[in-house]
Amino acid sequence: MSPRTAKQFKEIRENKSFLILNAALEMFANNGYHNTSISKIAKHANISKGLLYNYFENKEDLLIKIIDRGIEKLFQSFDTNSDGILTNEEFEFFIHENFRIIKENIPYWKLYFSMFFQPEVLSIMKDKLFMKINNLLNTIEKYYKNKGVKNPAMEARMYGAFLDGISMNYIMDPENFPLEDVKKYIIDKFCIIDNKKS
Repeated sequence: MSPRTAKQFKEIRENKSFLILNAALEMFANNGYHNTSISKIAKHANISKGLLYNYFENKEDLLIKIIDRGIEKLFQSFDTNSDGILTNEEFEFFIHENFRIIKENIPYWKLYFSMFFQPEVLSIMKDKLFMKINNLLNTIEKYYKNKGVKNPAMEARMYGAFLDGISMNYIMDPENFPLEDVKKYIIDKFCIIDNKKS
């Protein structure tokens, strides 16, 4: 048997890291951050505790990596050409992608929203997380300003609050939530095709 190449070692490491992150996400989402130990995560991932520490420093490091991974995935669908100017098409695309991403990974968003009700957990990455959220809201505020909305900052915040509330409601009852109808409502309400808002 020939020795493994650097590429193979990298793939093995990435696969193991992915396995550990998914195990930690499931445990954090279902049992809570504080009720989940490194030992429990290792057991759930079917690896030794020592091996887990070869990939992640501690439980806090795991949480940061999990939240970062999910937020980056969402933000990739925002302002897709990264020019800082949001078009109607980009805004509508982001709304569609937002709900698609939530549907595909309910455990992640369950963990994400639960952090906001646990100040000691939120404090682990509050500054980094809020900086990203504020950057997104600032771009949306600029979008509304360019559309002639009287209070663009409030409109951007309203959009964020609507989306958070809808997402939380969907996560609690995905089977019965009228997601497509609500998505259409959000697009009609917050995407401005002409200067209909004042």
